[in-house]
Amino acid sequence: MIRPGLAVMLLAGLALAGCQTMGRGKRAPAVVPPAPAAAPVRSAPAPAPRILFLPRPATPPKACVPRSLGAPPRYPDTDAALRGAAGAADRYQLLAAGRILRQQRLDELERAIAGCR
Repeated sequence: MIRPGLAVMLLAGLALAGCQTMGRGKRAPAVVPPAPAAAPVRSAPAPAPRILFLPRPATPPKACVPRSLGAPPRYPDTDAALRGAAGAADRYQLLAAGRILRQQRLDELERAIAGCR
C-alpha cells in the first residue's frame, strides 16, 4: 500500500505533466535559425623564401712580386771588405760599386710595387 501523502503528490505530478500536452493541438516544428555562412578557410600565407648568401670562394691573392725579381745582390761594400781594403781609393771604389747595385735594386723594387698598386 502507498501512503496517502505520496499518492497525492504522484497524482499531482501526473496531472501537471498531462496539462502541458493537452489543448494545444499540433505543435509547430521548432525553427532553427540557419547557421551563419561559414567563413572561407584561409590557409596560412606561404612563408617567405629564405635567401641564403653563400660566401664567395676566396680567390688566392695575386702575387705582386714578379718572378723576374731575383734575390738581392751581394754588395761589395761590406764591413769586412772595407776593413780589408788596401787604401782609401780601394774603399771608395767598393762604396761606389755598392751604391750602384743598391740603386739598381731600388729601381727594380719600385717597378714591382707600382705593378701591385
